[in-house]
Amino acid sequence: MTREHRDVVVVGASAGGVEALRAFVGGLPANFPGTVLVVLHVPRDSPSALPAILSRSGPLPVTAAVDGEELGHGHVYVAPNDHHLLILDGRIRLTRGPAENGHRPAVDPLFRSAARAYADRVIGVVLSGSRDDGAAGLASIAARGGTTIVQDPQDALHPSMPRAAMSHVTPDHVVPAAKMGGLIAGITAMDLPERRPRRPDDLLETEVAFSELSQVTSDELDAAPAGFGCPSCGGSLFEIGDKPLPRYRCRVGHAWSPESLLDEQAIALEGALWMALRALEEKSALSRRMAGSGSRRHPMMTARFHDMAHDAEAAGEAIRRLIAQLGSNGSVDDPAPSS
Repeated sequence: MTREHRDVVVVGASAGGVEALRAFVGGLPANFPGTVLVVLHVPRDSPSALPAILSRSGPLPVTAAVDGEELGHGHVYVAPNDHHLLILDGRIRLTRGPAENGHRPAVDPLFRSAARAYADRVIGVVLSGSRDDGAAGLASIAARGGTTIVQDPQDALHPSMPRAAMSHVTPDHVVPAAKMGGLIAGITAMDLPERRPRRPDDLLETEVAFSELSQVTSDELDAAPAGFGCPSCGGSLFEIGDKPLPRYRCRVGHAWSPESLLDEQAIALEGALWMALRALEEKSALSRRMAGSGSRRHPMMTARFHDMAHDAEAAGEAIRRLIAQLGSNGSVDDPAPSS
């Protein structure tokens, strides 16, 4: 009887990920019998240069993923900009499904689709990155019997993603990126143990359907309203997942981890403060203009306009201090990914 192997490798990275991915693919052997699929967070309006970079870094061919392409062994596929990379029915699927944690492509959709399609044949890898994309997807891989590998946070330029993954699952391996290629080659060479029957995972099915851009809504998740708004579309968020580490989805599928949601709320708050400051500055300037134009004929009005300008300037100064205070409490990790 032909034995199966762990031969589907899915990899996620963000800030600092280019360096980690170069070390990762550089360690894979030329005769690697598995398939590697990679998501690196890239700007939506900018084509990724990652395939060309990784082609020069290791022995395996590296190409941008093409919708409908069959998976080939000994090959590395990279998610293009502005599309989720999924595995469906043994083929690559590129979709413009709802963003997750503010990203498209995002790591979690790839990890979930691989877990659903290949279960214990999957090896999930989380590399350097800011925020926590990939943590929930790695938990899905672990739940389906797959192998989980996380870059050693001390080896990562940006350790937030590895640390978040380790808070969701206990990884099978925590190693530097340069040692992953040999480790994965060894894991792939081993036969899989006998499979145990697994119960259907309705949440996993629905979340993969969201990424496919299927006609589903969060009403089908049987989840409680979270009481927060979605930063992407303004819709109500629903709380899903385990209570210690919840996640949130809006009706149309935008997904957020608590950390990513907090970061986006901070961005929205700062934007609102800048709008308020602009309005106060305009009010002050208009009030002083009015005070100057009516100073001879209406002294009482002039005094009133001066008071209005003073109050607006005082409020504006308070907002400036608040903006400065919020900025001093920013994240240690740079939220902008390497490219």
